[in-house]
Amino acid sequence: MNAEVLPIKTAAETALAEEFAAARGHMPGGRAVAAQREEAFRRFQATGLPSRRVEEWKYTDLRALMRDAKPLATPPTARALQPQAVGDALPDIAAHSVAIVNGVFAPAWSDVAAGDPAVTITELFAWIADNLAAYQDLVAQESNLATALNTAFVTGGVVVRVRKDACVAKPIHLAYRFIGDAPAAMYPRTLVFVEPGAQVTLIETYDGPAGLDYQVNGAVALVVGEGARVERIKIGDEGAAALHISTVLTSIGAKADYREFTFTTGGAVTRNQLFLRSTGDAAKIRIAGANLLKGRQHVDSTLVIDHAARGCESRGVFQGKIVVRPGAQKTDGRMMTQALLLSDKAESDNKPELEIFADDVQCGHGATSGRLDENLLFYLKARGIPAKEAEALLIQAFVGEAIDGIAHEGMRELLSARVATWLEARR
Repeated sequence: MNAEVLPIKTAAETALAEEFAAARGHMPGGRAVAAQREEAFRRFQATGLPSRRVEEWKYTDLRALMRDAKPLATPPTARALQPQAVGDALPDIAAHSVAIVNGVFAPAWSDVAAGDPAVTITELFAWIADNLAAYQDLVAQESNLATALNTAFVTGGVVVRVRKDACVAKPIHLAYRFIGDAPAAMYPRTLVFVEPGAQVTLIETYDGPAGLDYQVNGAVALVVGEGARVERIKIGDEGAAALHISTVLTSIGAKADYREFTFTTGGAVTRNQLFLRSTGDAAKIRIAGANLLKGRQHVDSTLVIDHAARGCESRGVFQGKIVVRPGAQKTDGRMMTQALLLSDKAESDNKPELEIFADDVQCGHGATSGRLDENLLFYLKARGIPAKEAEALLIQAFVGEAIDGIAHEGMRELLSARVATWLEARR
């Protein structure tokens, strides 16, 4: 007699099932997206939350780290959405602001009307109503557990389109914010279409109350057209108790130039997932990032770059995987993870991988971790610099090497200032 052994559901898995059963009938999008929601939640239920036994989640045991699941965030009231700016997340940066508050588009906090005529912003479900087949195709390409949960619970977001050959002078600032005084979860989704030859800088910021235990599961689908130039910068400054999961799925066309930088300082548990696929020849991809952590913070940066075309270049500066498909000759793919450990209790787990199915390629990876160089510290202290200031100078130089790769000058300066603030608080 064969008995099927079913894993015991965690409190978080049980809460997610109860929340989905209660919310499924009145979530936005109606029947148009109901089938996608149901299928996505079935995929989640088939496996449950990933544990360290799942290779892709080896260093982030979400089954253990996610002790419960928060109820869906309530859309902010009209009073809470009285017109106000979200520019405080990017002081001194001139940008077109698009606010997503508690998981829904907030026009009153956005300056869409004053934006560039080459850019259109549409509320997610309004776009889906006219483009259901396109949305279904996007969802069908997703296989990650985090995006399955996002698809099941998505409550809103925006669709951004940048017209062909446009050069958008100001960055587009996608400001994700949680407001409220009770624990909750938000599931925003953003679709970005950058048409061929266009140039744009996308900046995403995430923030919320410092002491509130809330959860974010965000997803971004980004399509970069042939010959386009895109720089995406993500700043994670969540509250100290927040759990944050972010998934980016990017398709990059021929001869496109794509840059990505992720900067994380906040949140209790953060997982940044990047899945990038080069679909046309001679695309260039540069991925970098910096995580400034203290106490019991946990940040997981997981990257997969899939080269499916010839002559592409990629640069990765944190853990991840580079895949070179058959026929993707002349690929130049390199990856480096560097960690600076400032405490005996600090830990860095590096797992660079290469999967190569072509022979005419140049690929390599590396990983380093260590303490501050004692010789350099002695050199600075011997010249009269106090020990704490000497340490700060070396840390700032270490992080600054990654920040220097950002093309937008204002963002380089802003993030350098954030590093200095973090170092000051560390003293």
